[in-house]
Amino acid sequence: MEILARRWLQAQQILALAPANFRHVMTICETPQSIFELPKAMHEHLGISSSRRHRLQKQLLAPDHGAVDDTLNSANADVLCMHDDDYPALLKEIHDPPPLLYYRGRRELLSQVLFAVVGSRRPSRMGRADAQAFAGALGQAGFTVVSGLALGVDAAAHMGAIASPASTVAVLGTGVDHCYPRSNAALYQQIGIEGLLLSELPLGSPPLRHQFPRRNRLISGMSLGVLVVEAARHSGSLITARQALEQNREVFAIPGSIHNPASRGCNALIKQGAKLVETLADIVEEFSAWTSVAAAEPAAGKHPGPCLHSQVYDALGYEPLSLDELVQHSGLGVTELLADLSDLEVEGWVEQLHGGWQRCR
Repeated sequence: MEILARRWLQAQQILALAPANFRHVMTICETPQSIFELPKAMHEHLGISSSRRHRLQKQLLAPDHGAVDDTLNSANADVLCMHDDDYPALLKEIHDPPPLLYYRGRRELLSQVLFAVVGSRRPSRMGRADAQAFAGALGQAGFTVVSGLALGVDAAAHMGAIASPASTVAVLGTGVDHCYPRSNAALYQQIGIEGLLLSELPLGSPPLRHQFPRRNRLISGMSLGVLVVEAARHSGSLITARQALEQNREVFAIPGSIHNPASRGCNALIKQGAKLVETLADIVEEFSAWTSVAAAEPAAGKHPGPCLHSQVYDALGYEPLSLDELVQHSGLGVTELLADLSDLEVEGWVEQLHGGWQRCR
């Protein structure tokens, strides 16, 4: 089937059709050779010129794929087409499935049960921890986690899932040979070996703004459902959630404080009918027939050990408190309080957010 996909890539490059027309050709033709069996009127309707048709016919008779092979092999990548068995079945159901997908890594992951985890590029420490913990638990429950390799929640989800048996799929808004953002280079390399990098864009495609909303439809389209961890009211994560709803996918959201701007998108989704998620069971129970492993809950944080730290920690909640409020609630002096907050922040128990302090476990 890899040979077939490479032949289709060759046909795409030679015919240079509009995406919708090329998708239509692949829908009605099992192989590129079938193009020549179509009526001449159909060729004209689709924009297949006689010169390009003759060039394609000549190339298909060649014993190899020439430049196509050289380009893919040099990038350590390959391509699959919508006729391949590994092409995600759910992705075929959306109104504009990509006829070709470029990939690097474990192609077989596309045949697994896929579930998306998305969220803010600038999450709170708690949001990042939730994304990693839930993704890891989803992996243990038998779901291969799909996300977009963006900063923040996406990266945390990939990191949580890649250690699980089900691993992770990163859907890129660039070519699969282009890492974006560069700060995720180490994760990108790891996913390319232990997971799967995937894109509908040709090799070498740079990161352009309009490509990422298009990319999001693939994240939701190939997945049974989408979990939104943290999201502002206007964010790419909500675009993914809306696309998921249009594609008849299940949407889940983790609620957050009304004072946290990064939670307003999730809270709005819940108002609109997304399922509120507090534990992994809230997700797994919707898909019990699809999971092969018993669900494991994300690990809960331990309470800080030192007594004085506990006094500060107990004064905090999951909404930011100012230093004056903490002095009042803890009974400690400012100097002592700041020293203990600094220790707790270094240890990962608290974080500064919106001018105040809050728990992040």
